[in-house]
Amino acid sequence: MGKTIAIFNQKGGVGKTTTNINLAACLALKGKKVLILDIDPQGNTTSGVGISKKGLNRTTYEILVDDSITPEEAIMHTSVENMDIIPASVQLAGAEIELVQLEGREKRLKKAIDKIKSNYDYIFIDCPPSLGLLTINSLTAVDSVLIPIQCEFYALEGVSQLMSTIELVKKSLNPNLQIQGVILSMFDGRTNLSIQVVEEVKKYFREKVYTTVIPRNVRLAEAPSYGMPITEYDPKSAGAAAYHEFAEEFLDLEAEE
Repeated sequence: MGKTIAIFNQKGGVGKTTTNINLAACLALKGKKVLILDIDPQGNTTSGVGISKKGLNRTTYEILVDDSITPEEAIMHTSVENMDIIPASVQLAGAEIELVQLEGREKRLKKAIDKIKSNYDYIFIDCPPSLGLLTINSLTAVDSVLIPIQCEFYALEGVSQLMSTIELVKKSLNPNLQIQGVILSMFDGRTNLSIQVVEEVKKYFREKVYTTVIPRNVRLAEAPSYGMPITEYDPKSAGAAAYHEFAEEFLDLEAEE
């Protein structure tokens, strides 16, 4: 069975989508079969791999609200070999309200993912930066949570709230939920602030923090607007090297488990 991982931080702009796309692409290049699932109404993961959100009629939204649609019907191939996506649509913004009335509303994503789990080595879910039913569905459906934290002043703000959300889901809906790890992004080695943030995060999360740190990199920021992972947009960039290194570390730690 594949492993399902939610990429989650209720703070926006921390590199969730960048990590989702680029970690998945690097793992796919290493021969892993990977699915990325976009459950964020903004749909940045979808457009970030070059898929237009207009006119899609099989998306995460349909999987959540329509029992007659199977997750297989919503899967699309990306330009990266071994990497598929279930795209998002703008209708997800209204899904929160629709889900309230549905039976088993917190477990609808889990029900869908369980049907395709065995087809992949890894399934990554890009969560919205909020604590509504879409995020609860994601955290209920997965084995673990990968937390991106940016190396900026307010990095640790909201972390305790994030942890209590994970604990709440663990207690009531998903007792086996684990922290996969914490990846530090937007690191600038020239500033004391970035270095201090790394130290603070390591103090808080201890051995859960990955050694690899993702640098602040212009090419990484540009890649989504071209609808490509960094591995395609600029494979020789510092950003691409960092995500390859992260993928290696990710797999090494997985092998130890």
